This record gives sequence, structure tokens and C-alpha cells, in this order.
Amino acid sequence: GFLRRNALVLLTVSGVVAGVALGAAVRGAALGPAQVAYLAFPGELLLRMLRMVILPLVVCSLVSGAASLDTRSLGRLGGIAIAYFLGTTLLASGLAVALGFIVRPGAGASALNTPGLGLPGALPTSKETVDSFLDLVRNLFPANLVAAAFRTYATDYKMLLRNTTSGNVTLEKIPVGTEIEGMNILGLVLFALVLGVALKKLGQEGEDLIRFFNSFNEATMVLVSWIMWYVPIGIMFLVGSKIVEMEDIVLLVTSLGKYIFASILGHFIHGGVILPLIYFAATRQNPYRFLLGLITPFATAFATCSSSATLPSMIKCIEENNGVDKRISRFILPIGATVNMDGAAIFQCMAAVFIAQLNNVDLNPGQIFTILVTATASSVGAAGVPAGGVLTIAIILEAIGLPTNDLSLILAVDWIVDRTTTVVNVEGDALGAGILNYLNEKDKKNREQELKEVTVEAIANNKSETETSPLVTHKNPVSNTSSTADPESKESVL
Repeated sequence: GFLRRNALVLLTVSGVVAGVALGAAVRGAALGPAQVAYLAFPGELLLRMLRMVILPLVVCSLVSGAASLDTRSLGRLGGIAIAYFLGTTLLASGLAVALGFIVRPGAGASALNTPGLGLPGALPTSKETVDSFLDLVRNLFPANLVAAAFRTYATDYKMLLRNTTSGNVTLEKIPVGTEIEGMNILGLVLFALVLGVALKKLGQEGEDLIRFFNSFNEATMVLVSWIMWYVPIGIMFLVGSKIVEMEDIVLLVTSLGKYIFASILGHFIHGGVILPLIYFAATRQNPYRFLLGLITPFATAFATCSSSATLPSMIKCIEENNGVDKRISRFILPIGATVNMDGAAIFQCMAAVFIAQLNNVDLNPGQIFTILVTATASSVGAAGVPAGGVLTIAIILEAIGLPTNDLSLILAVDWIVDRTTTVVNVEGDALGAGILNYLNEKDKKNREQELKEVTVEAIANNKSETETSPLVTHKNPVSNTSSTADPESKESVL
């Protein structure tokens, strides 16, 4: 029945509602940090289980997906995917900037009451724009694949005292290469794609290794299906503990309410109107029916705030509920979870406009263009982890010459905005996979039709050549008006 088919979806949504109720009920108990950590423990287990399967899922699915597609399809689908990812991210950035000028979230907010907001003390280290993009390129080519599973290259800075020719002493900032905690997902994605193409090129010699990755991938999906039944419990405690952690939600919302409203409004417009319209224009199918089958991964994204942690459930649901080809979903979704961050682009552009208005800075067309381009490019390198987009806002602020000290305000409400950000991120990936699946099916049908036409034409030509062959002579020619032919009217010369 209906309940049996949709049990996981209903349980997941119930987990979100129960988490809100749990957090509201426990807030009055004045729990200490240790008690809050204990409350969040079941949710922490969910995050650990999801992160456990990310590495094998990403690598194996990309290797098997790239190896299963022919070179023509791989290049065609890859080109369409890149155009879709960049196009939707640029649209999201433009929407956020436009909404920022319409809603004006930072206007009149310069006297924010910050002492009670629970602002974090440490801010992200400001990084030069050029170093950020160089780090992005470096991480595409990891020096050590094993280390890439848990470490990422990042540029840090040290200050050196230097004597100038005039005898003055100056401080000079020198970039220094370091490694930070966190999976280098970009490098692993590129390696897995190239390895899959290389195995395809090997032909018969690479079949055994391709079968190994296929089997590994299927086994990982079985693990994912087991983990999904724990999702409702984990979500309940994740949401509940986050609500308990906030010191003064009312003060936070009243102080930064316009910024929160503008960001979430941008996510609703992009995720509820623009992306579905793109899907409908490409496929002429109902996008909301497609999205209805993805409620479980959307709830997971809302609770975990992580595109990477949502990837296992997204692959499972999009294949089972929406019938997307495994070769498409396991090729596109891991890439999308890494480079397609529409929600993050909205969040980052809105934050940049908000901070500019907060500092009474009127953005000129050049700065607006810089925000659009930098946000689109930076979202590619944004880690698919909670609060990953906040770290890239500093790049945008540096690029347009705004101070980064107001980032504490963004961090204060990130736990609210990051939830809709992640939902829009994974929705963009899912609809992109649906579009590519439709185009692939259409291309396959066209090729099958062309093959049938060629076969029929070949049969007709072969028959015509046989009837007019010089090796056949007509003993008793039959008149054109005759409706029957004498079986003995043909005699082979041979």
C-alpha cells in the first residue's frame, strides 16, 4: 500500500518535525555544552555513516560510470553537464544580486545588536583571490591519492620582516603551502573520471577492473540502503540539537531577519521556479512530479547541510523512484555534488550585497560583475560540507574591496540559511541528471531508428541487386501486366 511504499519518506519528514519539537521542548532545560553534545550524538552517528560511504561511492560510481559510456556519449553528456552547471550557477548569482538590491537586507542594519547573537570568535583567514584559484587548480591534481582522501591543499601566509633599500623595515606576506583536514573531493573526482576513460580504452584488458568497480559500487549502494533507515532518527537529533545550541533565536531573527528572508526567498525562487522551468523546457515533463520522488534526500540535505552527505540517498532515490539510468546518475551526481552549488552562489552573492549595504558602500557595475563571476567560479571550489560556502565569501569580499570582519554576522545565521542552500544545491544536481537522462534516452531512440532505416535500406538494395544480377538470365520473360510469375522463369547461368 501507500504507507509501505513511502514509509522512508514519511519517517524522514516526521524526523524533521520531531526534531523541531524536541529542540523547542528541551531549550527551556538550560542544557550545558556537554548535555547538548550528548543530545546530538545520534545525529553525529548519521553524519559519520554517510561520510564513511562518500569516498567509495564517489570513486567507484565515477569510474564505472565513465567506463560504461562510450567516448561520444561521454563527451556530449559532459559538455551539456558543464554548460548546465555554469549556466544555472550564473543565473543563481544574478538572481541573488537582483534580490539584494530590491530587498536591501543591509539597509538600516548598521546598528545591529551583536552581543547576544552568539557570534563565533574565529573568522576564516582572509586569502588572496589568485591564491584561492591556484589552490583550486592544485587540488585538481593531488600529489598523493591516499592523502587526498582526508587532506586538502590550502595556501596559508607568514609575515616576514624585510629591510628596504631606504633603511625602513616592512612586513611582507609570504604564501606558504599547507594541508588542512577535509577530503580533496575535486582531485578524487578528476582521477576517477580519467581512470574510467582509461579502463574503457584498454578494452578487454580493463574489463576485470571495471567489473570490480561495478561490484564495489553496487555493494556500497546496499550499505546506503541500510543507512537510510537510520536517517529519520539521526535527523531528529541533528535538528533538535541545533535549535538548543542557539542562544537567542528571537534576537537573531529580528536583527538579521531581512538578510535571512532575502536569502531564503532567493532559494525558493531558484529552486521552485527557475530550475523546474529549465527542466520543463528541456524535457517537456512535469518537474514537480520528478522532485516528489526525492523528498528523502531533500530532508537529508536540510538536516545535514552537506551535499556530499546527501549524495548516497540522492543516487538511491533518483534511480529507484525516478528511473534515471545508473550510468547517468552515478556519473553526473558525484560531479554535481562537487562543482554545482547554485544555493551557495545565491548565499554568497546575497552576503556580499548585504555587507556592502551594511558598510554604506554603493556597488558599481564593475563590482557587480566581479561578484557574479567570482561567486560562480568560487562555488565550484566550495566544499560540500556544512558552512563550506562561508569560507568562499571572503574571496568575493576581497575581490570587490570590502572588509571581511562582518563575516561573523553571516556565520551567526549560517545554520539557518545553509539548510535551504544545501537543498537547492542537491535539487540542481538532481534536475541536471534528469535532463541528461532524457537527452540520452532521446539520442538512443534516434540512433535505434536510424539503424532500423539503414537495415531496411540495405535489405531493399540487396534484393534489388539480386533481381538485376547479370548472373541470372530470364528463360521465359514475364510480361509487365502479368500478376503471377512462373517459378521456372529464372535460371541461373551457373
